[in-house]
Amino acid sequence: MAGRTENILKFESNYKSFEWMHVHSKGQRDFFNKHPFKKDISILFIPTGGHLRIDFNDFITSKPTLFFCGYQRIQILKGENITALNYNRDFYCIQIHDAEVACDGLLFQNAGQSQATELSHEAYLIIQNLFSEIAKELLLKDSSMEEMVRILLKQIIIRATRLWKEQQLPDKVSEVPAEVEFYRNFNRLVEIHFKKWHAVSDYAEILGLTAKTLSNKFNRLNLLQPNEIIKNRILLEAKRLLCFTDWSVKEIAYELGYEDPAYFNRLFTGKVGDSPVVFRKLFNEGKKVH
Repeated sequence: MAGRTENILKFESNYKSFEWMHVHSKGQRDFFNKHPFKKDISILFIPTGGHLRIDFNDFITSKPTLFFCGYQRIQILKGENITALNYNRDFYCIQIHDAEVACDGLLFQNAGQSQATELSHEAYLIIQNLFSEIAKELLLKDSSMEEMVRILLKQIIIRATRLWKEQQLPDKVSEVPAEVEFYRNFNRLVEIHFKKWHAVSDYAEILGLTAKTLSNKFNRLNLLQPNEIIKNRILLEAKRLLCFTDWSVKEIAYELGYEDPAYFNRLFTGKVGDSPVVFRKLFNEGKKVH
């Protein structure tokens, strides 16, 4: 069934859910931020001058921008005329439908690159129209509404994926489909295995390469080194657990696959600049952490 409250349109059927939300005032930003953890997948359409915080990173938009977030902490700090789409995997799962949109490991589940996709004026008009069409469909009681919304959603994802590759990947990668697929596959492997596989050699083996060959390939393509991508993902999870659970540092180390908590403590401190205990303390005091 589809429902409506002020500036929110919803569809729910069995286990499937989809929500369209328009944010154009401080009160609505506060409402959005009341539950910053988004249990669903979120796509945010932010105009120029918006300020968004995703996990521990701030983004200030100088152009209209799309952001793609999967089960992350999201806060809208500034901006008007923002639109958000929130939906669960039962409504549309990018992993199951990877052949349709080919965005997993690029827009989503990518610890090595930005989640932002900037829009030219032409792209802005197209995306704006797609968001508007979704809202219109959600107001209908037509039996085909659900599938039409899904089709419009896929158009947004496909167009954004094309733009993201142009903006975020070096030309030698973005112009060669095989290189894009290799990069996507590496990112997806990291997302699946980062809690137990910490070394480049772990991923190189499953890709049929040596660790040196894998690192050289990323270097040749002018991509962030695989070791950095792996460590970025581990540290992001560590920060989330420090800030949003009451687990001890030792428990977090074990959760992330480190049998020696002291080693984990040194790794975190060396990469972040603060120890896990200090990082948690700063966050709990309301101070900005990175």
